[in-house]
Amino acid sequence: MDLAYLWFWIVGFLFVGYFVLDGFDFGVGMSLPFLGKNDISRRQVINTIGPVWDLNETWVIVAGACLFAAFPEWYATLFSGFYLALLLILLALILRGVSFEYRHQRDSLRWKRGFDTMIVVGSAVPAFLWGVAVANIVQGVPIDASHEFTGSLLTLLNPYGLLGGLTTLLLFFTHGVYFVALKTDGQVAVDARRLASRAGLVTIVVAAAFLVWTVVMAFSQGRDFALVTTILSAVAAVLLIASWVSNARSREGWAFGFGAGTIVTAVLAVWFALFPYVMPSTTDPAYSLTIENASSTDYTLTIMSWAALIFLPLVLAYQGWTYWVFRKRVTRSHIEAAAAAPAH
Repeated sequence: MDLAYLWFWIVGFLFVGYFVLDGFDFGVGMSLPFLGKNDISRRQVINTIGPVWDLNETWVIVAGACLFAAFPEWYATLFSGFYLALLLILLALILRGVSFEYRHQRDSLRWKRGFDTMIVVGSAVPAFLWGVAVANIVQGVPIDASHEFTGSLLTLLNPYGLLGGLTTLLLFFTHGVYFVALKTDGQVAVDARRLASRAGLVTIVVAAAFLVWTVVMAFSQGRDFALVTTILSAVAAVLLIASWVSNARSREGWAFGFGAGTIVTAVLAVWFALFPYVMPSTTDPAYSLTIENASSTDYTLTIMSWAALIFLPLVLAYQGWTYWVFRKRVTRSHIEAAAAAPAH
């Protein structure tokens, strides 16, 4: 069963990477109504994630594939029980991707505004629903003896789940605005720093409430790593405050780095709060899915481990190289020059 525990943490690592990377994509998309005062500024904002958004999105595909192969029972219960919520996330991601590709195909202002709205919706919906889903997984959901989810979408919209959704929505929004401030210049960067200061205060309050609730729940339910969850939650709170202070001092790189660290430690806190379960049952604790009873065979996990050992470093190296290539700021002068260039 050692490999099952290893893969529990590998899946957690993949979701951490996804929430950090696609998290700022969501935030950039949601910031369009606030920072895109004209078409040039909107293009400047969108172009900050233009070269990397699809690469960031692949993390959730890999995470889902690993979840399916390593924990088929978890995958089956999760995707059948959370079907509508996950379908909405998928449709929103498709909507966002289509908008990125088609927005620039016409010069019509109405055409562009329509796709801009789709980018905002396609970013906000997943940002909120991912938090709802993760919060419910940690809190527990009604599961029967056959490991079937017996609730509905309304079951997931409970106070803790809604607070989790609001937390990820605000965290990703602030994280994305930090990224815009880091990657742009001129008025857009100034506006992004100002917006991040305002949004950051609200995010600190909401995220603190969610993490405190998570810690209390972990202790009340006797989770194995409740103390670790407490420590990580405290670290996440400190990092979130540090990101806000760095932004106030116009230290965009530090603000973004601390913001990313906040998401990493917050997701780890939630992951430790979940251990050793993968989906606790509120119907009867005996019906809960655990790392051991939801995992694949040792043979399957062994093959997956060798594949991960070979390919995961290559994927990380490629992603690092991509970010290095596109490390420069998206300047307003560059966007204006591209807009003035004759079409071929």
